[in-house]
Amino acid sequence: MVTKVASDRQGIQSIEVGFRLLHVIAANNRPMMLRDIAKGAGMPAAKAHRYMVSFMRIGLVEQDSGSGRYDLGAYALELGLSGLGRLDPVRLAVPFLEELCETVQETVALAVWGTHGATIVRIADAGGPVTVTLRAGTVLPLYNSATGRAFAAFHRSPYLKKFLDKELDEASGTSKVAITTLRRQLEKNLTEIREKGISRATGSLTPGINGFSAPVYDHSGQMVAAITSLGPVGEFNVEWDSPVASAMLKASQGLSQRLGFLSQEKQ
Repeated sequence: MVTKVASDRQGIQSIEVGFRLLHVIAANNRPMMLRDIAKGAGMPAAKAHRYMVSFMRIGLVEQDSGSGRYDLGAYALELGLSGLGRLDPVRLAVPFLEELCETVQETVALAVWGTHGATIVRIADAGGPVTVTLRAGTVLPLYNSATGRAFAAFHRSPYLKKFLDKELDEASGTSKVAITTLRRQLEKNLTEIREKGISRATGSLTPGINGFSAPVYDHSGQMVAAITSLGPVGEFNVEWDSPVASAMLKASQGLSQRLGFLSQEKQ
């Protein structure tokens, strides 16, 4: 999702043309020869060179004196860091949550890692009985909720293991199942979740309720949030390749990209 700009507003065409060159350099993630930059931007090398001279004067581009290759300059880095500092995953998630809610026709939510664990901070309500299970401020367990499992599988936190060990100990005491058995089963589940890129829970937290949760990453590759959707058993398809799962992954990937995350395919 990109910022909406009115197409009927008059702009400066030369700026828009010139920034095609910067986009080519940024997309390739390496220093490039002028001819390759020009080809990627669809313009003659002589024209591209004039833009590059201006970009170098203001620090957007720099040229290696030995190889002659061009790369993004110090000012481009400064702009990028400034932009990243303004990115708020909770605020930026709102349109993604609303679109996802409309697509899957189920309640969806955003969770972040808080002081006490995976915490719901935003909800897009589709109506129906599922809403009673989600409230802003609710902390979800790592062991048996879709949201918690997403954080257990993908999030890096020094406190996560401590929380998870405590939950496993409590679950062992309640179920009378050895904690080693529970841990083996959990590791098996987390391995599958990492392979699929999304977590699920089938009535394990709230009877009669299924859920999916997909991780959201920032520009550094750190998981910063999870997008979760819940629905009643029998209506909410929790197959890995279900339409709901596909929509969840699309939403989480879109928000991740908005936060500056580049998938491995693009790195």
